Amino acid sequence: MIFTELVLENFGAYLGKNIINLRPENNGDIHPIILFGGMNGGGKTTLMDAIRLALYGNRAKCSNRGNLSYKDFLNQCVNNQTPLTENTKIELSFEQIYENHWQTFTIRRAWNKNPEDGKDSLSVLRQDGYDSTLEANWDEYIEDILPLGISNLFLFDGEQVKELAELETPPPSVIDAINSLLGLELAERLSVDLDVLVSRKQKSLASKTQLETLEEIEIKIVQKNQEQDEAKNNLATLQQELQKAQKQLTRAYDKFRNEGGKIASERNKLQDKIKLLNETKETHQADLTKVAETSLPLMLIKDLLSNAITQGKQEIKTKKLQQAQDIIEDRDNKLLNYLQQEALSDNVLTKVKSFIEQENQTLVNSLQSQQDNYLDISEEELQKLIGFQQERLPFQQKLAIDSVAKLKQIEIAIDNVEKQLNLAASPEAYQKLDDAVQEAQKEVNKCQAAYNAENNRIDTLSKEINLAEQELKRTLRQCSEQAIDRVNDEHIINSVARVQETLKLFREKLTLKKLNKLENEVTECFRYLLYKSDLVHRVAIETETYRLSLYDPQGMLLPKQRLSAGEKQLLAIAFLWGLARVSGKNLPVAIDTPLGRLDSSHRTNLIERYFPSASHQVILLSTDTEIGKDEIDILRNQDAIAREYLIKYDPQKHQTTVTQGYFW
Repeated sequence: MIFTELVLENFGAYLGKNIINLRPENNGDIHPIILFGGMNGGGKTTLMDAIRLALYGNRAKCSNRGNLSYKDFLNQCVNNQTPLTENTKIELSFEQIYENHWQTFTIRRAWNKNPEDGKDSLSVLRQDGYDSTLEANWDEYIEDILPLGISNLFLFDGEQVKELAELETPPPSVIDAINSLLGLELAERLSVDLDVLVSRKQKSLASKTQLETLEEIEIKIVQKNQEQDEAKNNLATLQQELQKAQKQLTRAYDKFRNEGGKIASERNKLQDKIKLLNETKETHQADLTKVAETSLPLMLIKDLLSNAITQGKQEIKTKKLQQAQDIIEDRDNKLLNYLQQEALSDNVLTKVKSFIEQENQTLVNSLQSQQDNYLDISEEELQKLIGFQQERLPFQQKLAIDSVAKLKQIEIAIDNVEKQLNLAASPEAYQKLDDAVQEAQKEVNKCQAAYNAENNRIDTLSKEINLAEQELKRTLRQCSEQAIDRVNDEHIINSVARVQETLKLFREKLTLKKLNKLENEVTECFRYLLYKSDLVHRVAIETETYRLSLYDPQGMLLPKQRLSAGEKQLLAIAFLWGLARVSGKNLPVAIDTPLGRLDSSHRTNLIERYFPSASHQVILLSTDTEIGKDEIDILRNQDAIAREYLIKYDPQKHQTTVTQGYFW
């Protein structure tokens, strides 16, 4: 299947007729990617909705339909500026193998404002001619090509991938789609059909009273199934309301936090913290004052103290020299007398006297060169002064420096807390923000309670249906045991049980075979997309829940929580990619908001490896921040892009147009 053209006329923000070529080729060469660029709110998702609406009509799961009736939804899709004389139209053309060769199909849906019958008019063209048979049986035909149940596995958006990535197990709708895509529901459907056959045969052998009993049980089962279907629809609606309420709560809390509500709620704590910091500050200031009251101010004359110590040392030295001078003079006289007694020559005595006189003169000169002794300090006092300068003053200085540093830290802390308080919302604004959060929380609780109640109702109905079906089987068995007298019917009834056992075994083996192939494909796709290819060695898939389990190269279980948000999204994409490959269905892939919160490395892998290989036709609807200039260059260098379109919304005209080209 290949989409070839999409025509939007007065649909959503698209006023007038907009023709978009979707053929994945350029100048005769095949390129898989059709790229649409547009800002948020410009009309990208509307294109995806148009494809779904063209294919499925009333059954389409469009983004903004919600609980609207089909009539109201069609009215909502009409462009507000559409002239009264014009209709709203959607045309989707595609090529598909039909009767053993490629043929062209065009689906046209048209409607006007407030259609009387509440629906659109459908036309189906095949090979440029109207095909009334296909038109009358379009729902059945499209289910053979692209069943609605699996459409979300081929036409999906980044938000869907993000939600799927965060879930431990796929939701029931995805599980049903997987079973359909892998062909696993055929055996289950055949088993149900066999139950119907057995029921008919057994009823044909029952009495009138037994038939009435059986009919009552069957009516009860039908009613319970209807109630369950209604409850499931309600549950889906309630789930949407719950998600909406949760998003509203998140927005309210983000606003509460961003506008100072959280700080305001802690105002008392912050004020107490400031008070405690100020008390600590006063304590350190008092300690600093005590230190200043000691000899610390003498640090201001540190140089004078050093000079005083130097002067003191010099004066002590001078005193010692003066004391030694008399002793030396007496010794010199004794020495000269001794030498004279020894009858030394006059020449030698003259030399000795000359030497002694020179030495004494040197000592006198040294004493005369000393500065005035104005300190008159003793040696003991000098030692005390030295100890004071080298030990006591540095210790007091260190105490003072530590106190000043602590004071600065405290002042910075006080300043930071005061800044926080300045950012806090006013009491009136805080109350308003808090009320909004409380109101949103109440709505979440209300929606959660309603969702849980409806879920419990579904469980109760399932048990009641199961009991009724068991009662029906028991009654049918009793009827058949009492009334069966025809060998052929007995053979059919008995054979069905064996056939169903065989079908059960067949389904189990088929499931294992399909899942084994799916595991290999998902593993290969995930490892191909990961830039850390050695992170995961194998992806295992549980049979019943389709829960994914990851194993490292050593065969150890790798918790999914260890994956980053981007890696989880790649795992979800690998899962969808693997499903498409295993299914064997040659279908286009359309992705809205394709890159989400992926980091640069994972984003590059997705650009280079997934988009060009996801399918023979890949329609991407992206903003300028997802597929940016670097990413578009990569795709262009790979020759992966067939066509580029830019979706522009004019807020003045309230109109969206589609032009050739991209942002760059």
